[in-house]
Amino acid sequence: MSHELQKSTLRWGIIGTGLISSWFLSDMVAPRADATANHTIQAIGSSSEEKGRAFVQRLGGAATPSVYGSYDKVYADPEVDIVYIGIPHAFHKDACLKAISHGKHVLCEKPFTLNTKEAQEVFNAAKEKGVFVMEAMWTRFMPLTVQLLQLIHQDKVIGDVHRLFCDFGLAMDLDSLPATSRLKDPALGAGTLLDLGVYSLTWGLLGLDEGIASAALTPQVFSAQSISEGIDVATSVVLHYPQNGRQGILTSTMKTKSDPVFARIEGSKGTIFIEGIATSVPRRFTVVTNDAAAERQVYDAPAKVGKGFFYEADAVANDIFAGRVENATMPWDETLRVLALMDGIRARGVCQA
Repeated sequence: MSHELQKSTLRWGIIGTGLISSWFLSDMVAPRADATANHTIQAIGSSSEEKGRAFVQRLGGAATPSVYGSYDKVYADPEVDIVYIGIPHAFHKDACLKAISHGKHVLCEKPFTLNTKEAQEVFNAAKEKGVFVMEAMWTRFMPLTVQLLQLIHQDKVIGDVHRLFCDFGLAMDLDSLPATSRLKDPALGAGTLLDLGVYSLTWGLLGLDEGIASAALTPQVFSAQSISEGIDVATSVVLHYPQNGRQGILTSTMKTKSDPVFARIEGSKGTIFIEGIATSVPRRFTVVTNDAAAERQVYDAPAKVGKGFFYEADAVANDIFAGRVENATMPWDETLRVLALMDGIRARGVCQA
């Protein structure tokens, strides 16, 4: 039996036909030599059947999923194993709960929900139903990220980590958007922190923590936000670990675009610079040691096929095939921890307004 036939197949239902869903779907149907699971796009849920069909046609490829003019029909489809939720985050909780109520596994885009309370409600439902649920923080699953964390925390290539800087900025023309846009409406969770800052915060935790197992060392958080029309257009966060003195400075903004070198990690023996087309998509990092005679070591991401969403999808599939309901790289407690940090940052931001 060939290796291809030995791999199990996970049948996906896609909720939402926006940009993030189009990226995810394209990755699912891209042929890959390194795939560890098979993925089938079984169903598409859209606000209208016409919009859903146009979505599938626009992406092309061999996928011929069922197209529904409602999300509920995807949840109820007996041929769907797992639901990918790619709609605006204000609607994540309800979508997750509906999928879970039908016994579906769930991969939900970041931020998982608007706050910790909503996330806990989803996880409680998943636990009761016995289904797999994970926040789709794809950056954590990329091979380059995994390699970077190995070099920092296990191989200690820059010694003891002291400081980390990370920024995610996009120049957004908010004035041209309607008040109902998810980027402007406070009720939809608009603002840089939930949309962009969650990536800066994630890099801070990845670089300053020793790993998920050390997440009990939740840092002290200091923050400031620039609030305009009820949303944060810029956020700055300082993480301070009193146990070891490590600090992280993490920023997000809608005013300017980040430099391609979006993060810097400083240690006792050197510095690592991380770069990419966006803070969510690392493509290279460079290790510069304090040894003046040593050459810079440059590490590149694997040759690009798609955007990289399939790494988290493979991880999800392998967990489900093994009977697990959580993923070790992005467990429920980590989602709750990140949301709790952002809850505090947002609460302080409102007070500053």
